[in-house]
Amino acid sequence: MHTGLAAAVDDLFPWIRTELEALIRIPSVSAAGYDSAQVRRSAEATADLLARSGFTGIQILELPGAHPAVYGEIAGPPGAPTVLLYAHHDVQPPGPNSEWTTPPFEPIERNGRLQGRGSSDDKCGVVTHAAVARLLGPNPPVSIKVFVEGEEEVGSSHLAEFITTHGALLASDVIVIADSGNWRVGTPALTISLRGLISLFVEVRVLESGVHSGQFGGAIPDALTTLTRVLASLHDAAGNVAIPGLVSEETEPLDLTEAELRSQAGVLPGVELIGKGSLTSRLWTRPAAAVLAIDAPPVAEAINQLIPRARAKVSVRLAPGDSPARAMASLVAHLESQPAWGATVTVTPHESGEPFRLGGKDPRVEAFRRGFEEAWERPPVDIGVGGSIPFVAAFSAAYPNAAIVLTGAADPECRAHGPNESIHLDELRRFVLSEAIALHELAR
Repeated sequence: MHTGLAAAVDDLFPWIRTELEALIRIPSVSAAGYDSAQVRRSAEATADLLARSGFTGIQILELPGAHPAVYGEIAGPPGAPTVLLYAHHDVQPPGPNSEWTTPPFEPIERNGRLQGRGSSDDKCGVVTHAAVARLLGPNPPVSIKVFVEGEEEVGSSHLAEFITTHGALLASDVIVIADSGNWRVGTPALTISLRGLISLFVEVRVLESGVHSGQFGGAIPDALTTLTRVLASLHDAAGNVAIPGLVSEETEPLDLTEAELRSQAGVLPGVELIGKGSLTSRLWTRPAAAVLAIDAPPVAEAINQLIPRARAKVSVRLAPGDSPARAMASLVAHLESQPAWGATVTVTPHESGEPFRLGGKDPRVEAFRRGFEEAWERPPVDIGVGGSIPFVAAFSAAYPNAAIVLTGAADPECRAHGPNESIHLDELRRFVLSEAIALHELAR
């Protein structure tokens, strides 16, 4: 037992919270159209935090066209394992301020949770790594490297180039990615699978230009109605994904109930859940298709016109074991084959990311399992994650002998990417403790 370490985390926690609040106040939105200077400001604040926490060799890593990342290191004993700690300092756009109970970049505590954009995704990961370094001091039991990315929320488009450019700098025996979460508040988890991702744009054209809906309606289709018929083909009547050839598997259902899932997602009364199989299978190991956006006239600008053109963005999450290239070909062929009253249907692939599944038991991963068990006083469960973290596959390909550990302090109530994002403060305290314990256990 690491009772002295637990007491040290308790003593340090006011500092941890203060540092997290400081990072939340920086609106480091990496999406296009937002102030990139704020992302740089966040990188500089992260570099300062790491330096004050004992890291040396601090570098702000730059690539043309990329948001800056931050690197630091602390040498451990000769022959000790090297651990790379990953987090990201960029955040999602806040969305409308009207949907937040308080301004998104002004942290505030509510019911034991610290609310603010980036609190759980993923500035809590940044301060966790800094806190662990501070706890372990200048002579940690293992060698520690930290890499804090600046564009995870826009798809980590330069991460492969960062790895190529700084491959030796980032090389390690264990890669800890603090961008996942726990099963629920009070129940820790290790993430063992991630879904992949493909997305594309589908456009239908029916007319050279808009025409009078009264003069021609009834004989000529409009583009938006035509598009909705194409999009409806993504699912069958029960809500199962109807794209041929995608991988679909069953997984351990754990103890997730429909009532709990509805509460976590804020499902409105009367809305039915879609698909078949256990809830965890539908969320983790089966494909999921969604229409993310449609280009069409807004209601406020509608006129009595048959619109000639409409376009949508379609996203499909892929089950572990699927191939993004093969799945994209299947999705394109499916959409192009749908009855659309003879309309011109154009499909343009957009993005893709590999799914990921951890292998068998690894003693390096088991060190983190022991850290979780001691910090939460209960063993962690193994979970899948329905979201996609494509850079995990990039790390795995670049460092095939490294053990990859997917962790995080978030929980299903954190509302990451949504309004009123938050982190449970006691979960964060336990997460810091678990990572510190794990590095001691790893040294054994």
